Amino acid sequence: MTMEAGKQPVLEMRHTSKRFDATQALDDVSLSLLPGEVHALVGENGAGKSTLIKIMTGIYQPDHGEILLDDKPVRINNAQTAQALGIAAIYQEPMVFPDLNVAENIFISHQDRGRVVHWNKMYEDAEAILAQLDVKMDVRQPARGLTLASQQAVEIAKAISLKVKVLIMDEPTASLSAHEVTRLFRLVQALKNQGVAILFIGHRMEEVLSIADRVTVLRDGKYVSSRHRSEVTIDQVIRDMVGRTVDDFFNKVEAEQGKLVMSVRNLSRVGAFRDISFDLYQGEVLGFAGLVGARRTDVGLALFGVEPADSGQIVIDGKEHRINTPEHGMDVGIAYLSEDRRQLGLSMPMSIATNISLPTLRRYLNRLGLVNRTREAETAESFRERLSIRAANVHVEVGKLSGGNQQKVMLSKWLNANPKVLILDEPTRGIDVRAKAEVHHLINDLAQRGLGIIMISSDLPEVLAMSDRILVMREGRQMGLFSRAEADQETVMTAAMGQERTNGGEPQ
Repeated sequence: MTMEAGKQPVLEMRHTSKRFDATQALDDVSLSLLPGEVHALVGENGAGKSTLIKIMTGIYQPDHGEILLDDKPVRINNAQTAQALGIAAIYQEPMVFPDLNVAENIFISHQDRGRVVHWNKMYEDAEAILAQLDVKMDVRQPARGLTLASQQAVEIAKAISLKVKVLIMDEPTASLSAHEVTRLFRLVQALKNQGVAILFIGHRMEEVLSIADRVTVLRDGKYVSSRHRSEVTIDQVIRDMVGRTVDDFFNKVEAEQGKLVMSVRNLSRVGAFRDISFDLYQGEVLGFAGLVGARRTDVGLALFGVEPADSGQIVIDGKEHRINTPEHGMDVGIAYLSEDRRQLGLSMPMSIATNISLPTLRRYLNRLGLVNRTREAETAESFRERLSIRAANVHVEVGKLSGGNQQKVMLSKWLNANPKVLILDEPTRGIDVRAKAEVHHLINDLAQRGLGIIMISSDLPEVLAMSDRILVMREGRQMGLFSRAEADQETVMTAAMGQERTNGGEPQ
């Protein structure tokens, strides 16, 4: 790895290795971070990125290797040591305290201000730090009401208050809109100008290449490459990540359209959405597109009965249903794959087998009301093979799997319920390119088996490539319903931004 002329690394990881039981998470990995540089770290889930970050922040200790800060060896024993050395991290889900105000969150880690809080001084200092970032925010407002983007700004301000030298940003854009990403990248530029070394981890290659000065690739715990941005292409990064060329991650396979399975007319819920109408056929992928705040997820939750609609019709196989609970949703043949797999989709401490059986637990009870673990494991094993879930066995805790494999477990859990309609809410958020391709393959396979699929996604190329038709929403309103032939990026974005379009594909 070549150093930029005239710059010495702020932080170096030299020949770092870490093993967990039989898994070699890192194998002789070296990495350097320069002041005023954004260094992107990319790789599939399981490549070793998270392990490397946790060593930098003191959560794990390396088995071999050394860490140098300003060319001096250091031992980072815990998070407090990392903080004292000027190393901080922000994550996809910011860790703010919702009941504290903005200023309190910025200075929460400070132990140098004495026992008496000088509130006016704290507010002034918080405003000064936010001003460095060109962020306008009321420092007295509670953090509870902040958007994700604003919470991340608070996290960055907190890092600056601690005189950060190295800032690690782990998937910071995964839940942000395009506008919020642009704002975040302005904050990153402000940090660069202050000489902070930034390690940026992301899966969206276009974003990575737009912000990075250097790009390092890990694969299977090993260092693969490190190049200056001017020497990098998306194809090359993907080839380094997966060890082979991947020509098309959105390979839509046409499925034969079957009978009408669901018909929705004028579905509405006060304060969320109104007058949503569409038809869904067997073998069809109906994409839901829109900007952040379009309320697409609210429609999915209403269809499944989590947050029932107030009015409108849901007709399944010719029979109208008023779906008021998820149990009712399941009974009529609907399954819902949540966008938040950690909070709403899976029980992380439980095994693969237990997670898969949860929605259909009654099937696995014997006459005494006890779970037949053998039968449960057999079912899970069949899904492990069918969906290529990478785990030693079905008794592994789901929390120990990569994001892509967790997504497959969640999909298995709902496929086990034998649904007619499968609602996929952000099915590829936060997973790497190979896992994303595998999920797309599964969607194709399920459509060919005759499922009706509703795919809610913020990834517009994914929606355009994988959908047979696209329903576009804005602020709870249906702005258009386009066939695959009609839909392109300009058409969908025009509708999503507020210009209503009429066409023959919309139900009356």
